Parts: sequence; C-alpha cells; structure tokens
Amino acid sequence: MAELPLASGEIDLTERVPDHLTDERTEVGQVGSALNKLLAHVESSLEARHRSEQQVRQFVADASHELRTPLTTIAGYTELARRRPDDTGTIGAALGKVEEESGRMTALVEDLLLLARLDAGRPLEHEPVDLTRLLLEAVSDARVVAPDHHWRLELPEDEVNVTGDDRRLHQVVTNLLTNARKYTPAGTTVTVSARSTPDGGSFAVHDDGPGFPPDLVDHAFERFARGDAARTRATGNGDEPAAGAGLGLALVSAIVHAHGGQVSLTSHPGNTTLTVTLPR
Repeated sequence: MAELPLASGEIDLTERVPDHLTDERTEVGQVGSALNKLLAHVESSLEARHRSEQQVRQFVADASHELRTPLTTIAGYTELARRRPDDTGTIGAALGKVEEESGRMTALVEDLLLLARLDAGRPLEHEPVDLTRLLLEAVSDARVVAPDHHWRLELPEDEVNVTGDDRRLHQVVTNLLTNARKYTPAGTTVTVSARSTPDGGSFAVHDDGPGFPPDLVDHAFERFARGDAARTRATGNGDEPAAGAGLGLALVSAIVHAHGGQVSLTSHPGNTTLTVTLPR
C-alpha cells in the first residue's frame, strides 16, 4: 500500500488483510480488522476525491463549450461587419446579434459566479420571506410570458412564511416555472401549490407534460444536465441561458441547500413534481 501513487487519478485499494487474520477474538485479528477498516476508509475518501476531480474537469469542459458557441457567433458577425463597412443594414444586424450573444454569455457567467459563491459558503440574507407573495408574483408573470400554458395556484388561506434571501428564493421559483414552461408543450397545466410545515414551509411545481427522461431524474440537479430529449422545448433560440445551459435546476438546488432546505423531483409521463422545503 505504501508504494501506491495516491496523489492523483483513480486508485485501486482493493487489497485487504485476509479474513483468517481479522478474527477480533485475537490480538492479531484485532489489528488486521482495524487495518481493513482503515483501508476501506482511505479507499472511499480517494474515490470521493477522484469523483470530485472528474466533476471539476467536466464542469470546466461544459462551461467552456457553452461559452464557445456565443464567442464564435460574435467573432463571425464582427468579421461580417468588417467586410461590409458601408452596408448599414448588415452592420445593424451584426451589432444586434453581438448584443444578443453578449447577453447570453453575461447571464451564463453570472449563474456560474453564483454557483461558485454558494459552493464557497458565501452567506445569504436571512430575513422573513412571504412565500405566498413570491408564488403569486411568479405565476402572474408566467401567465403573461406563456399564455398557451394553463397556470393554476393552490395556496392556503394563511400566509406561508420562511426565512431566507428574498431575491434568491424568487430566483428559485422563477427557474422552476421557466423549466416547466420551456420543457413542456403548449396546453400543459402547471400547478403551483404551497403549505406551511412545522419547521417552515414548502411549495411544489407540478405539470402534466411529458416528464423527464428516466435516466435524467437522478441527475436533474447536476450542472449542465439537460432533458431536451423528452421534454419538448417551447423555444429553441437559446434566449434564456440559465435553462438552456442546464444550470436552472442546479441553481435551484444550490440556493435551496444554502438555505438549509431540500428539493426533490418525481417524474413520470403526465406527472412531474418538483418540491422545495424551506426552514422558518
């Protein structure tokens, strides 16, 4: 074991003290058993480190890929405008496209920075938040943006109050509604409900759309995860980078956990529910 290179990469630590030398009724067996427990602990720690390294590499690769597309577009339209300096129509269209792609990159970078801050444990506001008001405002906005969907609200008579960062919790609600809108077809019914709990409050976003692909359900909150294969996009122009880049649900998870809450997903065709529980 002492000769193994443990600094990086995947480590094979399957070697163990033989079973006949781990009988804890003897002193030698107690030592052998203790060594096996130590090796198992070291193995699990090194596996966790390796997974973390792989996730960081994948995250950097995915972020680079998402930024490369708008950068390539900006470079192309800039070159087009340079070649036709006297064509005001072409220059105007090129500048418009550059502005649009810059906006996409800005939104993506802001989301990445927020995730980095949350990962670093940057504190959030801890003020009383009227969750009922947040849901009312978000659903009202969704009805304007997506009138082809059916939006329903199921709220209790009394206010549902939690403690947290009002702006970030609003982002959580907005991201969940955006996800339901963008990945379900027109005519889908989206139901938003809330309730008080002994320790705080919770809300759920349910839709009767096509649902998440089965192999995505367990990874839906990972960064750059996508469900385009089964959940039909309402728009394909990439105007909303957070959802398009696969960061919408990752941000939801990071913000909710930073509040000490929990988020869960259940999804089957015609029955998808995302539930968020927050402390008081």
